[in-house]
Amino acid sequence: MRLKDPYNRPVSNLRVSVTPECNLSCIYCHREGERAPTEPLTTREIGNVLSTAAKFDIRSVKFTGGEPLLREDLVDIIRLVPDSMESSITTNGILLADYAAELKQAGLSRVNISLDSLNPETYKKITGSNRLSDVLSGIEAALEAGLTPIKLNMVMLRGLNDHELEDFYAYIRNNRNLILQLIELMNLGGCECHSDLLALEEDLAGRSKVILTRRMHHRKKYCLDGAEVEVVRPLHNTEFCAFCNRLRVTSDGNLKPCLLRADNHVNIRGKTGIDLENAFIEAVKRRAPFYQ
Repeated sequence: MRLKDPYNRPVSNLRVSVTPECNLSCIYCHREGERAPTEPLTTREIGNVLSTAAKFDIRSVKFTGGEPLLREDLVDIIRLVPDSMESSITTNGILLADYAAELKQAGLSRVNISLDSLNPETYKKITGSNRLSDVLSGIEAALEAGLTPIKLNMVMLRGLNDHELEDFYAYIRNNRNLILQLIELMNLGGCECHSDLLALEEDLAGRSKVILTRRMHHRKKYCLDGAEVEVVRPLHNTEFCAFCNRLRVTSDGNLKPCLLRADNHVNIRGKTGIDLENAFIEAVKRRAPFYQ
């Protein structure tokens, strides 16, 4: 039985933060609302969450952090994903080259990789790290392992990386396994580099031969000159909420109905069986659009 919230939005997607820890210090990071170090859910607890989600016909799960590859048991967690669910991770890619093949063998379907610049100096300015070459190696390893399609997440930062768009288009061009996601900054971490992407999206629309609309959030997909580009604009975007199908799990054991709210969480720490099922039902009841 698939759960629907009071606004008749079905929940078919789960996003699980497996750790608040990260090996980068990106200037825009909002840490998905997790501010203090916490004891993350155990492998067994995450397995219980996944099996319960499958009972409610949730068809996909994305593992996030922090940086999920900092969990030494991440491969074991991937193995616990029910056969009925597609699994993916969002990673900064620094450690991906070492784990890509093993993750694929464990059942992982694909990866999203954060890549905010192709310039080493700019990358270091944004992330606090000079590990760009490791990220690029991780992308190559993911392609070789078949963790595709790979979505490259580029947070658009005014005055920092917004001049690199043509370089990114060239990087993914004629590779159907690479998709560029241009993400509007959600200024929850104190970064003052917000850039409204409306004009950019209008430019993409004018240049694209084909424009598709994804079911999730009614997000547009632009196909131009052999490059596939999506634009993620959550700020003041009513469609972002109206078509949301996602329920989140925080690393410290709460069901989080909405990214932008922290007042409606449902604690699941230590819960199993019917208690965990009831927690899912309650969390979905608490879902309400942030932008209306």
